[in-house]
Formats: sequence, structure tokens, C-alpha cells
Amino acid sequence: AGMKFFLQYVGCFFAFFSAGFLITSTWTDCWMVNADDSLEVSTKCRGLWWECVTNVFDGIQTCDEYDSIYAEHPVKLVLTRAMMITADILSGFGFLFLVLGLDCVKFLPDEPLIKLRICLVSGVLLLIAGLPGITGSVWYAVDVYVERSSLLFHNVFLGIQYKFGWSCWLGMAGSLGCFLSGSLLTCCMYLFRETSSGRLHSAYSLRKGYSSAATVVTNVHLPSSQTATSKMYAVDTRV
Repeated sequence: AGMKFFLQYVGCFFAFFSAGFLITSTWTDCWMVNADDSLEVSTKCRGLWWECVTNVFDGIQTCDEYDSIYAEHPVKLVLTRAMMITADILSGFGFLFLVLGLDCVKFLPDEPLIKLRICLVSGVLLLIAGLPGITGSVWYAVDVYVERSSLLFHNVFLGIQYKFGWSCWLGMAGSLGCFLSGSLLTCCMYLFRETSSGRLHSAYSLRKGYSSAATVVTNVHLPSSQTATSKMYAVDTRV
């Protein structure tokens, strides 16, 4: 029981921070940041929804939102948005299900197997959430790196050159955390589910055996008691 509680809390810890990292990375503005250059007096960051410029000296930040979602955008931007939003939704539901499945939460306290199944469902959701999250963040980072490397390789300078920023790193970290917590919940909780199922089945069989034995004993002793009583009545009648 102690090991099961430990695994639940560890999985909940990773699920909480993983979902938070994924949501934060989706809605922050530093997926791409300008490469270090001593001549730059401002930091330029591009996110999935807007682009911000921060002055290095006074810290004033100015942000410009992209056009409407119905406008034409690069395929990299559109697909990354879709995959990160999907990862946010799945990881959020996975964390909520996991909270309901914790033994310390008073939800279905008399149904331990159902709570274990809820933890298993949470683990599956977190594993699925990690897939679009890691795909979107890694693909975005690789695309930025390949674009910058190709420009440097051909000695092409177009003004600002970008590298992937901390929002992209948060997306990778959140996705890896989803994989870790999902693996703990699906693999380890499944073993506890099998153990609990075996115990409940044994207890049910034992109770069933006791009830059957009691029925047999009752059926065996009942006729003898009825026969003794009938004999007494027969003697009294003769007297």
C-alpha cells in the first residue's frame, strides 16, 4: 500500500508540472529568440501567437499579435499550434483524472478497483498527451535550427537570425514529464490492479465457500432435528 501511494504521488507531481509546462509553453512568446549578438540592443522573441521585442537597457516590451487564425500562416506555425493545444487538453484531463484516482481523495472510497482504473486512464491520457507535445516542440526547434544553419552555410545574412528559446524547452520538458508520469501510472498501477483483483477474487471465493459450507451444515442438521422432534410428538401421542 505504501509503494502504491508513493507512485501515485510521484505521478501526480510529474503530471502537475508537465501540464503546467505544456500550457505555459503554448501561450508564451519565446519559441524563437534572436541569436546572441553584441550589436543588438533588444531581444526579439517569436511565439505561436505573437512576437515581442524587449529593450535591453530599459526593459520596455512591445508585442505585436499575428493575424487572425483564419489568415494564411506557415505550416510550421499552424501544426505546432494544433499539436500543443491537443497536448494541453489531454494533459489537463489526465491530471484531473489522476487527482480523482488518488487514495487520499474521498471519491468512491469503497471502490478501490475503480480508483485504480481511473489512475490507468489518467496514465494513458498523459502518454498520449506527450506524443503531440514532443512532436510539436522538437519539430519546431529542428526547423529553426535547420533554417539558421542553412543560412549560415550559404553565407546569407537577412538581418535577424533566430534560435529556439525557453518556451520550446518548456514544451519538451512538459512532454517528457507526461511520458514519465504516464509510464508510472500505466505500468506500475497495472501491477497493483492485478494484485488487488486477485485479493478480491480470493476473498469472494472464500466467502462463497463459507456460505456453501454453512448451507450444507444447515441442511444436514435440519432433518435430524426435525426427526427428533417428530419422534417426541409420536411418543406423546402414544402415551
